[in-house]
Amino acid sequence: MIDKFKNIFVIPELRRRIFFTLGVLVAVRLGAHIPIPGIDGDVLAIAFQDMQNTLFGLYNLFAGGAFEKATLFALGIMPYISASIIIQLMSTVVPYFQRLQKEGEAGRKKITQVTRYLTVLISAMQAYGIVAVFLPSLSAGGQSVVINPGFGFIFTGMVSLITGTILLMWFGERITERGIGNGISLIIMIGIVSRVPNVIVSEITLISEGVRGILSEVILIGIMFAVIAFVVLLTQGTRKIPVSYAKRVVGRKVYGGQSTHIPLKVNTAGVMPIIFAQSIMFIPSTIATFFSDSEFMQGVLRWFSFDHPFYWFVFGLMIVFFTYFYTAIAFDPTQVSQQMKQHGGFIPGIRPGKKTAEYIDNILSRVTLPGSFALALVAIFPYVLMQAMDVSYDLASFFGGTSLLIIVGVALDTLQQIESHLMSRHYDGFLSKGKIRGRRRM
Repeated sequence: MIDKFKNIFVIPELRRRIFFTLGVLVAVRLGAHIPIPGIDGDVLAIAFQDMQNTLFGLYNLFAGGAFEKATLFALGIMPYISASIIIQLMSTVVPYFQRLQKEGEAGRKKITQVTRYLTVLISAMQAYGIVAVFLPSLSAGGQSVVINPGFGFIFTGMVSLITGTILLMWFGERITERGIGNGISLIIMIGIVSRVPNVIVSEITLISEGVRGILSEVILIGIMFAVIAFVVLLTQGTRKIPVSYAKRVVGRKVYGGQSTHIPLKVNTAGVMPIIFAQSIMFIPSTIATFFSDSEFMQGVLRWFSFDHPFYWFVFGLMIVFFTYFYTAIAFDPTQVSQQMKQHGGFIPGIRPGKKTAEYIDNILSRVTLPGSFALALVAIFPYVLMQAMDVSYDLASFFGGTSLLIIVGVALDTLQQIESHLMSRHYDGFLSKGKIRGRRRM
């Protein structure tokens, strides 16, 4: 294994790509610690403590902890992700975007340009909401988070946050182009992984103080390895549909006559169903924080708290629903069957055209069902672990849910790209039994 890691740095191009990626990620983490002007950081830290289990806490997770510190990268890369999802949804219903998707490279460039403009618009709206409404409303000990509220603070805050988002978007595109791995996904992952040192220090402190025993810690580590293995299987699991191509004679050349397959992933939707479900599940608790004096809202807050079985049940159902919803958007059986028909491909025993689309859709529905239940199980498990073994939310988040799925998915995708570089230059890869299969990018 050591020799295989040495091979990475033997290839000049791969070495440059890795160092470039690491350099950009270091810059991302530095920017996550530079606060915007006019903020009292100590007061903000105290005021944000009660918002960890709300929608703001979820946003802070994707921002890598930058949101709770009101730094330049407080918006994170989420405006770009939101813009990409909106464009993807519009591509299924708006004829203009459907035409762009069929125009090849030129169409993709136009879609990328529209996504960038939409990112700036979304980040501008979110920045205004944060600096004009959210931050001025926070206080602790009778002291406001904003030192001098007014037009000057709003203007500088909006410019700082919008510029930070654009810079993150540019960083992500540069990593994808000149680095290794998917840049946007890596930026999200590095923000999540940045919490690991604090979690390790916290666990060491608990052991040294006698709060948690060595045996409990060993059991937790064993559970973590088992959950990670399950998530890897869920991420990599595929159902292969055999496809054959008829032979075609064009001039003196013969095309086709080969067999391949369509890989239908067990978890085609990736981490998106959990993100959608979590965003909706956080809405009641977020609203309840602004109406703390209402008994009704306090009751709602108890029902939608992490430790309540009602929250687990509704959360799981929403994940199953959004898994089917996002899979229907991400994978179009009709389009796949049309492309196969155009290139002379067919599924043995199935007539081309409509019958092929129905056959693929039927298999996709059957494959997605166990995948959706497995995804719901992975998402709920951290909350069950918090109740069963009395662990903190920061530690439990690495035993499943959004954090673990993103880390595993991005790590597999990055390793797959490194593996491709090694194998293309006739070096041994990381695995002795074939290559790492890539995953669907975010």
